[in-house]
Amino acid sequence: MNQYETNAMAQKFIENGYKIVENCEKADIYVINTCTVTNMSDRKSRQILRRVKENNENAIVVACGCYVQVAKKELEEIPEIDIVLGNNEKKQIISYIEKFIENRIKQNEIQDVMNTKEFVDFGDITFTEKTRAVIKIQDGCDRFCSYCIIPYARGRVRSRNPESIISEISKIADKGIKEVVITGIHIASYGKDFKDDYKLIDLLDEINKIEGIQRIRLGSIEPLLITENFIEKLKKLDKICHHFHLSLQSGCDSTLKRMNRRYTTEQFKTIIKMLRKTYKDVNLTTDIIVGFPGETEEEFKITYEFLKQIKFYKMHIFKYSPRKGTKAAKMEMQISGEIKEERSKKLIELSNKNQKEYNTKYLDREVDVLFEEEKKGVYEGHTQNYIKVYCRSEEIKENEIKKVKCKIAKEDHILAEL
Repeated sequence: MNQYETNAMAQKFIENGYKIVENCEKADIYVINTCTVTNMSDRKSRQILRRVKENNENAIVVACGCYVQVAKKELEEIPEIDIVLGNNEKKQIISYIEKFIENRIKQNEIQDVMNTKEFVDFGDITFTEKTRAVIKIQDGCDRFCSYCIIPYARGRVRSRNPESIISEISKIADKGIKEVVITGIHIASYGKDFKDDYKLIDLLDEINKIEGIQRIRLGSIEPLLITENFIEKLKKLDKICHHFHLSLQSGCDSTLKRMNRRYTTEQFKTIIKMLRKTYKDVNLTTDIIVGFPGETEEEFKITYEFLKQIKFYKMHIFKYSPRKGTKAAKMEMQISGEIKEERSKKLIELSNKNQKEYNTKYLDREVDVLFEEEKKGVYEGHTQNYIKVYCRSEEIKENEIKKVKCKIAKEDHILAEL
């Protein structure tokens, strides 16, 4: 989401005659698009906002994004900031900056996103990576998991008009981009706010028809999106990547209940079986929170055993951090940092082991790789099921799909040859 909106704002600047410079270069305007998903992201956002004027003390500093949306008082303590914009104000960033240039009066423009009912559409965004474009299809979330601050930073579910999405992807395809990543705060809820019965699967069906696009990758999805009916329709779409990021968070039912996740481990297991039955080469990744309030040693063991059984390709492990304004922050039995660290290490070790085992299965197999960038004669890319591959060859070009043979399996990638 932040990547998409950062690209969108960058394009607004380019369209208005500004030049985008690299992070390390001196600039006249710095835009920090903040994140608030964890305490760490809050801290990093504050550090960058305080430090950025070291490059140019006369620069204009703009703070925008999710941390801005929920931490107005904290930002008042950072004098380096000139303009504060909420999530709904990003689209008008140029007008706010030009207003500041004109009168040099600090601005604080933050709407209450909880009252926002319409999707804020940036229009067609074509400022993107060389080989892959992130496409935002919806905003907001109605789930209110007990640990999560994002619904308060992003508001309720708002879906983007399908015609707008198709228009943007068509223009991106015309530029030669081969892969699109479908993203949002909660893409499983796409279409929930429409009056007709148009859902995510209908949108994917239309995207699948766009000439030039060869891969459609889904961002993080709600597990309960995966039903037999959804799978039956999805498997007919030949451009869908066989990589699904299903956000589990815990492998213990009692922990899931405290988290206000709306599924059980048994339901999750059924979903995994459906995906593995449908796609033989499916790659499954997930997010896990360790040290959630009340997570006993027994509950963690249950989670660990469940994860051993499921065998995700990769698990993104987060140590629980209390978010002010959420139910979990007020829960009793907060877990110590030492225990969180210990549990995190165990799951990272399991994740690394799973990833190496999965990669090893591909030895001497041929796979199609979309090569994304070159460094010192070595090209890096991904298979359609999102295995990272490195290959040295003079016959490869960036943004090109090539068939390679897997030769050496590493922990987080495969070395291959044409």
